Amino acid sequence: MDVLRCGIEAALVEVDDRDQVLALHASLRAAPPEGTLELVPAARTLLVRFDRRRTSFARVRDTLAALPMAAVDDRAPTEVVIPVRYDGADLTEVASATGLTRAEVIRRHTAARYTVAFCGFAPGFAYITGLDPALHLPRRATPRTAVPPGSVALADEYTGIYPRSSPGGWRLIGTSELTVWDLERYPPTTLVPGSAVRFEVADP
Repeated sequence: MDVLRCGIEAALVEVDDRDQVLALHASLRAAPPEGTLELVPAARTLLVRFDRRRTSFARVRDTLAALPMAAVDDRAPTEVVIPVRYDGADLTEVASATGLTRAEVIRRHTAARYTVAFCGFAPGFAYITGLDPALHLPRRATPRTAVPPGSVALADEYTGIYPRSSPGGWRLIGTSELTVWDLERYPPTTLVPGSAVRFEVADP
């Protein structure tokens, strides 16, 4: 673990892989260091923003360095079930590229058990890990200028759902009516890092 200064009120923790980020994030959420304001996980880093009136970078660094990397939150994660209509514009293309039938793509996508690794790109957009390796495909060569809200998509090792209309290069395999970002509630995002996720075929 490397702990680097990031500006005057944050520490950036660099670790080896995503699993370590998830474990560290769960541990710090359960017992945040004194003065912690915000935890922002990413693929291989975790940003710890702190209140300089209550702590210092040196104290945060020392606290983080003393944490065992094996520490995890042993509480069962909240599971979010996402109903999907598998009618995405790229579903046939995904089937062709993977050598699978459309039905097999759907079966593999719904059979896996997923975890939200981190959020980014747009408010409420979660990078969800656990995708069947057979469905790992690169992003589209030409991104769309507007992806409809609720689009369920995949790219590389991740799957996700677009919270609102935005440009995007992920491959669209379906749509969902689940609201994953709503400023009228707290927290506004449905998919937070560490959450368990399951996709299921929506009722007709």
